Amino acid sequence: MDGSTNSLDDVSAGSSTEFPDRLSLMEVRLQAQEDEITLLKSSLADALRKLRLHDQQIPLLKQQLIAMNPGSARVLNQSFCVDGFSKTYRHSTSSLDGLHHTSESHVSNSAENGESSRAHSIPSLKTGTIEKATQTEPWNPEPERTPLALTRASKSLSLEDALPESVSLTEKALHKAQQESQEEEDSEEKDKIWQYKVEETIQRTTIKNLQKQHSKSSEESQGSAPQTPTSSSPAPPKEPTHSGALSPILEGEKKLLERRNSDKVVKDMQDKTKQRMPKKAASSTNLLTRSPSLEGRAKDLLSSTGSQGSRRGTQGQSIKMFIRGRPITMYIPSNIQNYEELKMDLPSEKLELDWVYGYRGRDCRGNLYTLPSGEAVYFIACVVVLYHVNRRTQRYYRKHTDCVRCLAVHPNKVFIASGQTAGVDKDGKPLQPFVHIWDSTTLTTLQQIGLGTFERGVGSVAFSSADAGTFLCVIDDSNEHMLSVWDWNRNTKIVEVKSTNETVFAVEFNPADTNNIITCGKSHVYFWTLSAGTLTKKQGIFGKYKKPKFIMCFVFSLTGDVLTGDSEGNILTWGKSAADIKTLGKGAKETFQIMKQTRAHEGSVFTLCVLQGGALLSGGGKDRRIVRWSADLAPERECEIPEKFGAVRTIADMDGEELLVGTTRNAILRGTFSDGFVAIVQGHVDEMWGLATHPTQNIFLTCGNDRQVCVWNAEEHSLGWCTTLEESGLCADFCPNGSVVSVGLSTGRWLVLDLQTQEVVSDLTDGNEQLSVMRYSPDGSFLAVGSHDNFIYIYSVTEGGRRYTRFGKCTGHSSFITHLDWSKDGKYIMSNSGDYEILYWDVAGGCKLLRNRFESKDREWSSYTCVLGFHVMGVWLEGSDGTDINALCRSNSERLVAVADDFCKVHLFQYPCPKPKAPSHKYDGHGSHVTNVRFTHSDGHLLSLGGKDTCILQWRVRRGGAGDNKDHPTSSLPPSSSTEPGSQTEKGIE
Repeated sequence: MDGSTNSLDDVSAGSSTEFPDRLSLMEVRLQAQEDEITLLKSSLADALRKLRLHDQQIPLLKQQLIAMNPGSARVLNQSFCVDGFSKTYRHSTSSLDGLHHTSESHVSNSAENGESSRAHSIPSLKTGTIEKATQTEPWNPEPERTPLALTRASKSLSLEDALPESVSLTEKALHKAQQESQEEEDSEEKDKIWQYKVEETIQRTTIKNLQKQHSKSSEESQGSAPQTPTSSSPAPPKEPTHSGALSPILEGEKKLLERRNSDKVVKDMQDKTKQRMPKKAASSTNLLTRSPSLEGRAKDLLSSTGSQGSRRGTQGQSIKMFIRGRPITMYIPSNIQNYEELKMDLPSEKLELDWVYGYRGRDCRGNLYTLPSGEAVYFIACVVVLYHVNRRTQRYYRKHTDCVRCLAVHPNKVFIASGQTAGVDKDGKPLQPFVHIWDSTTLTTLQQIGLGTFERGVGSVAFSSADAGTFLCVIDDSNEHMLSVWDWNRNTKIVEVKSTNETVFAVEFNPADTNNIITCGKSHVYFWTLSAGTLTKKQGIFGKYKKPKFIMCFVFSLTGDVLTGDSEGNILTWGKSAADIKTLGKGAKETFQIMKQTRAHEGSVFTLCVLQGGALLSGGGKDRRIVRWSADLAPERECEIPEKFGAVRTIADMDGEELLVGTTRNAILRGTFSDGFVAIVQGHVDEMWGLATHPTQNIFLTCGNDRQVCVWNAEEHSLGWCTTLEESGLCADFCPNGSVVSVGLSTGRWLVLDLQTQEVVSDLTDGNEQLSVMRYSPDGSFLAVGSHDNFIYIYSVTEGGRRYTRFGKCTGHSSFITHLDWSKDGKYIMSNSGDYEILYWDVAGGCKLLRNRFESKDREWSSYTCVLGFHVMGVWLEGSDGTDINALCRSNSERLVAVADDFCKVHLFQYPCPKPKAPSHKYDGHGSHVTNVRFTHSDGHLLSLGGKDTCILQWRVRRGGAGDNKDHPTSSLPPSSSTEPGSQTEKGIE
């Protein structure tokens, strides 16, 4: 990007602001499509699991029934067609009374019609019963209704009902069937709940069959005809004496014989339907359609407790939450006796901003100045940093709500103006851009201007000089690049006018005349005149000189001339020419023309700086040179900055000899022409995702899409070392011994680097998709690699982390792996995936999937970075769609949980936080989605990564309420008015 004369970097500042809305919209659409595809795959996988379980149970039941009674084979052949359902099952009764009439008619004629009529009469009765028991809405037993549709579960249950009266399933056979089917069942909770309903219904219909058999035999023995049921309750029948092996069952279920009352049947069915409806799993339509009602219940919780003696009862209590309509069941640990009485409190610990890593030089200009206090002022993300060059300390101005884009220093060298871009809040509502004028000594805001006036963002600002800084000129990022002049003390707009549809790079007042303003940008340099509340412009005339594509920068010389640097590598000297009356007539006006052209650089001239003695400094793009020119533009000295820092973006004079240089690769250099330049501020230049902290030292590693792997010292606030990879690094983790670190790349490849020598000690590849998580076991004997190909690869680690051997592969997720953690004993793994699954793996047992998730409810975890789990369920806000939280991390003391969300915020919760709407401290500073968070080994600091803002924020953890606003004046900022219930918004305590 820095390599040609007409490089794209020449217009990066303009191009990055012309299309943010379109790019943002495309990213949102792409994310929505990816979410829909992921959830569709998940719902299809659920359906396949159900079908497999259903198809496996039918042959099993048939074999057991035939083995118990060979005579039942004939009945099964009569009852089942090719599709598995008999014609008798397709027959439905329109009303309950009709059902009883039909059933009694069949029973009364059984003596005449023999076994054939009996075989058909029983299914007819049972079909109606099962259908109404499995409906999801209350039904009305009125005649002439549409026949009820059989559900898949009810059709499979009718297998038992087709048996002769003498055949029934025993509890032992059912238990055996459950055990065999459980081995093939998936771990999804919906399948478990569905199977439980199947077992319960089979047992109930079996008892009904026995009761019907007993009722019929009793009636035949008495020789009495069946009575026609009525709406009123019949007289209680004489209870016969039971004997034999079935007597305990029949005696225990006498009350079911009274269910011939239609009113009572209707009421019972409605009550059971209401109880079942909250447990019904979401369909694929619910998963893929984000209706308002669905989003409103995205965080609804359901608590369920199994009945005593049931399989669900042995699992204990569970909590179900919904994300995008998908139910996620989490089991309550045994040490929690009463979930409802748990109290969620704010953590006593708080965060204060300790250090800001990075500088925004990649796409912004005029963003580095020096102050008389010895501080350099620059910005990154939403933070304006005041960095004392000699003391190596930082202070921060943090009143901006989105990324800062420009700076200007008042003539008094104390007041500073900073403008920001527009943004959106967590609800998608636009946040309007504005300019803040603030005091650099006290960090207090003096004035806010332009709220509701500027569009998209503020691209350039400048104070007037001739009148001691009374006026402020602002150019916004709208299509017309509106130019406005403000009396900032009175917050009054003097004038506003459209400047140009082309990109504007800079604006300045003439230091000798407040009524003269100059702007430059793509293919133009304009000279503006302010008169009587109006602005008029004149375009610079290039005349015989080649018109450059971009005018990158300009300054005023001490003699009053205007000097511009352009994309052709020239410095142009502009002057005012008298009106050419001879050629243009009496109406001719004065013009601004090029007086001199000086060849300065190969490639673009990115910046110009006038020194106190009148000398000029120029910084080049392609050649990376800094040249010192005399007042008459004769070259005097030059130097070249290292290639790894990129091109020269801006230059700030410290004392006439020592300079500060901002570069296009987000570094700030300090040095002189004779001694050279060294970096005092460095950062990434593209989106970051990978973050890892050292197990015993205050060291952390970052990696991202810029292919840089950087190791930082959190105590000295400096970059230890940096290396460039062949591909983007997306995840990383330190080996527990601290000697090596593994880095996962975007191609499925992963490297192990020696922390001291930076050498690659191991290079392996798993699949061909990007890796999302690397995690060592607590003792360092295993490494788990989570991939976007849905697998977790397990490696055994030997030789102190320098040798890796494939141990196994965890297969079972239906979407890409997002997070994983090891248990404290190093035998199990908990993992999350892109479709919001929570799965558990027995690594020591051969990387097996643990089917029964409730068995892991009491397991202790060495780390906790999974965003889905019972202990962190409270971090999800109401209405979350599953992508709102990018990362979380539990502190090593297991007292805190830090959360990185998609709305530029860092949250601090207590741990555990298993209840919804858990309160939290909330901190801002990032200007983009926060991609990752990690605590240092001693929990003394928290680190957070910004995505597009390329910013690393280091937060100090203050314990026991220490560090309030009184002791830290830089945090004297009012809480945001847009705080959410149960949360506190803080700017941090510096």
